Amino acid sequence: MLILWRKYVRKTSGLETMADFDDQQISATQRKLTTIFSADVQGYSRLMETDEERTLTTLKQYRDAMGRLIVSHGGRVVNTWGDGLLAEFPSVVEAVRSAIDVQNELAARNAGRPTATRMAFRVGINLGDVIVDGDDIYGDGVNVAARLQTQAEPGGIVISNTVYDQVRNKVAVSFEFLGNLSVKNITEDVPSYAVKVGESLSRAEPKVAPASTPQPAPASAESSSRTGSVAGHDRCSLSSLAVLAIIGAGLVVVNLLTGAGAFWAKWPLLALALVGALRCVKNGQFGDRGIATLVLIGLFIVGINLLSWHGEFWAVWPLLGLAMAVGIRWVKRRENESSG
Repeated sequence: MLILWRKYVRKTSGLETMADFDDQQISATQRKLTTIFSADVQGYSRLMETDEERTLTTLKQYRDAMGRLIVSHGGRVVNTWGDGLLAEFPSVVEAVRSAIDVQNELAARNAGRPTATRMAFRVGINLGDVIVDGDDIYGDGVNVAARLQTQAEPGGIVISNTVYDQVRNKVAVSFEFLGNLSVKNITEDVPSYAVKVGESLSRAEPKVAPASTPQPAPASAESSSRTGSVAGHDRCSLSSLAVLAIIGAGLVVVNLLTGAGAFWAKWPLLALALVGALRCVKNGQFGDRGIATLVLIGLFIVGINLLSWHGEFWAVWPLLGLAMAVGIRWVKRRENESSG
């Protein structure tokens, strides 16, 4: 009886109709997995200030060229706004190939222009789940692509780890790991890679790979010959670190044989340690390369202070300056991420 009464109340009050409408709206929401291609112009405001009409004409010509290349690779231009362009591809490989063709085409067009009037696009590519609304797409997958695009160099391409996993052995370019990228409103950072356009297939593996995306072993000898030995290397390049270690060991042996009681090898060893650490920082192992570099410089200064100890910890003063620099860089990075 109670159940019948509740049904009667919902029906007479219109609550049942509203609930059915909400259910229909939710069920009507469509989602799909797609490859998102996001691009915009570097320094667009500066170009507009210089010459609005010429900039708009160039923008239209360049976007038309991009659109033709996107369609030729099986993609679809979703929309354009301001100086930006959003497209999607059913194939991850074709999306990256399209981006490479786009950047090569635009570079050729820019070559014939004065430096001040050249228009360089930045491209970000992500493979993710999106919400489909008519011809438009929305969601975190699109936001990640747009964030990746902001990290690209003018004329460059940055891809997410989901894209890299699909194309690393299929596209004749090399990749450079840039570190984990923070994206607004997304909890986990996104490992990102720069696409090195124009490099040979023999260097098609990245200089470094993040711990979150371990690389599978080659399936055959043929695959191994294509990818080279980089897939088995650590992010800091084990061969390079091994060379530094051998040099350091050689210096210690020479010191012990000729030092006459003085351990002078500590200074070149400290320098070698700094070089090795900086290589790891350059390859993105420690996240933000600027902050990591400042921290390493601080450790180097502390090492000099301790190895030449005369009863005074003078390194506190340069460490204070470095700490301020780290704080300023961190604050600016958070501001950029919030605005992105």
